[in-house]
Amino acid sequence: MQNPNDKKIPVLVAGALGKMGSEVIKAISSSNDFFLVAAIDTNPNKEGEDVGLTLGLDQMDLSITSDLEGSLCLASQTYRNSSLPNTPVLIDFTHPSVAYEHTRAAIAYGVHPVIGTTGLRPDQLAELRDFAEKASIGSAVIPNFSVGMILLQQAAAAAANFYDHAELIESHHNQKADAPSGTCIKTAELMEDIGKSFNKTIVDEKESLKGSRGGYRPSGLRVHSIRLPGLVAHQEVVFGAPGETYILSHNTIDRSAYMPGVKLAARKVRELNGLIYGLEKLL
Repeated sequence: MQNPNDKKIPVLVAGALGKMGSEVIKAISSSNDFFLVAAIDTNPNKEGEDVGLTLGLDQMDLSITSDLEGSLCLASQTYRNSSLPNTPVLIDFTHPSVAYEHTRAAIAYGVHPVIGTTGLRPDQLAELRDFAEKASIGSAVIPNFSVGMILLQQAAAAAANFYDHAELIESHHNQKADAPSGTCIKTAELMEDIGKSFNKTIVDEKESLKGSRGGYRPSGLRVHSIRLPGLVAHQEVVFGAPGETYILSHNTIDRSAYMPGVKLAARKVRELNGLIYGLEKLL
């Protein structure tokens, strides 16, 4: 008899007990398209616990583990190299300090990485892109899984053609490790694709408090980061011109907003032969 999970996509979640990882597991547990094969987290007090019970769900008969590489190896042997191949996907919401290693390990084991962890450097992204292409393993690094944010970014890129002055403001909870956010950096990069310079200086600015004018990009764009408890994720792009301002804003009120994008990426990443950066590449 065929296992009912044979047609579902096997998923490993790294950062399983974090804010985003736990939301991903809840979404997977209620989905007809995926099933959870590994819950990876480095919390030593939760090692070996049933992930479902730990997260307040039904018992899932799946223990929390800190062994990422062992989980990748087992998933590859069980699902990728079985008589009924069903290539697994790693969804990673961990920490910038380990995101590169996790992505590279997944590719090495033939597991498709979907990386929601931000903070990867441009050189790391370039190395991962080359590695994924050589291995022919579809991979995705997604700074933001919200469709609304993708629409904001596209609108900002279009507006950049008409405005010479713009600044970006991003606000997140105070447990976010990197600043500015990967989403905000991606927005700035899309605005800069037209090749123009922004915010031509007309006065000799002096900061009485270092950093008060925000981070400065070579294009002239300035980026401001706010970190406070109570926030989830918020971004504004403020354009200015004589006599007017044009403000684009997106607010994430609950992390469930990201789940349709996460599931979309987990489905489509298996169709790729290399690494893509940004959810818009999959829409």
